[in-house]
Amino acid sequence: MASYLPNLVRDNVSFYTIPIALVIALAPRFYAANAYEAATKKPASDQVKINPRSFAQTVSEDQAVDSKTKGRILRAEAAISNSYENLGLFAAAVTAGNMSGVATSTMNGLSIGYIAVRFAYNHIYIFQDLVIPQLRSAAYLTGVGLCMAMFVQAGMAMNARVLL
Repeated sequence: MASYLPNLVRDNVSFYTIPIALVIALAPRFYAANAYEAATKKPASDQVKINPRSFAQTVSEDQAVDSKTKGRILRAEAAISNSYENLGLFAAAVTAGNMSGVATSTMNGLSIGYIAVRFAYNHIYIFQDLVIPQLRSAAYLTGVGLCMAMFVQAGMAMNARVLL
């Protein structure tokens, strides 16, 4: 019987992690909108559709939202911005690694690791009132480090090609 799961040593799934990273980047917006609607009984979708960049200001000024929920919503919005800022770096690192011939297992491990770290980053950032805030910085730096590792691996693979 054939398995539908990829063999992470043989099958390159690293390019598929780029759209997954985008979904993870968008996920805090859904949390923020749902939390806002639950706190105010107002449809957040109207605010997000009209001017998504002012949603954080709308939440800040809304007195119907308690401070704990307001903090989580505002941190979710900040997590979205941070994810967008890092998405280009990640996509470039995955592309560089694959185009230079880095081993499939290495690219899969680094890119899946990045996805796991970004998921954890979002959770830690939004709910940092429940965990040690320094974990957010550690998760961020780990994600950037994984991207840099892909670039270093790409450079080493290209150097190996030149020497041949």
